[in-house]
Amino acid sequence: MAGLKLWTVPSPDGKLSVEAAQTQIFDIGVVHRAHPTVISITQTTEMGTLYQPEEIAALADFAHANGMLLHLDGARLSNAAAALGKSFREFTTDVGVDLVSLGGTKIGGLAAEAVIVINASTQRGKELAEAMPFLRKTSMQLPSKMRFVSAQLNALFENNAALAIANGKKANAMAQKLYAEIVEIADNHPEISLPNVAQANAVFPILPAKITEALQAEYRFYVWNQATGQVRLMCSWDTEEEDVDGLVALLRELIS
Repeated sequence: MAGLKLWTVPSPDGKLSVEAAQTQIFDIGVVHRAHPTVISITQTTEMGTLYQPEEIAALADFAHANGMLLHLDGARLSNAAAALGKSFREFTTDVGVDLVSLGGTKIGGLAAEAVIVINASTQRGKELAEAMPFLRKTSMQLPSKMRFVSAQLNALFENNAALAIANGKKANAMAQKLYAEIVEIADNHPEISLPNVAQANAVFPILPAKITEALQAEYRFYVWNQATGQVRLMCSWDTEEEDVDGLVALLRELIS
């Protein structure tokens, strides 16, 4: 739909490094290869990990040195801000990000998302900002009564994003509780493991297939890696302690 090719780079923790990005910079000027023009990262990542501001800055410097832009997918941007204890600006604008997808849906909104062009006062930023309405229209993403969608973003991000950050902190806290409980179970049951540390609102344990199937009969979640049995447990802004306690209690019952 977008008329582009997506080059992916393997990463065990979901984070892209400059060294990994460097592997895609070849055959520049050769017509037989689609040239990289944008680096796109996710904060928090699809593996629930966090980029530190200096890691994003290094990627931005690398992108700009190679004539590329840096896009940050922020579907869980508020969870990242809550986990890092930093303002949004400190790991976006201040470190050289060019475009941010601002997520509202996963922090309490309903179909509320926005694209932010950073540094629109520069020539390149101005061109991007002017292109955005047309890109949106060609993608058919122009909701009727957009003011109702926008009102949600106003509520979430006013007062220094007080509500978005509070919701992010709650989701992260529930994930930390869930992670700690599963670590305790895994200490006594080697068939369960947690290869990834929970840094925000996602927990990725590896469970036996029969345990996963039994849990899914009561709780909705996805198998992340069919080959290893790793599952993806996400805590949301409206996850309550009793939700975590219920899943953990069932897991303890099944594993014993």
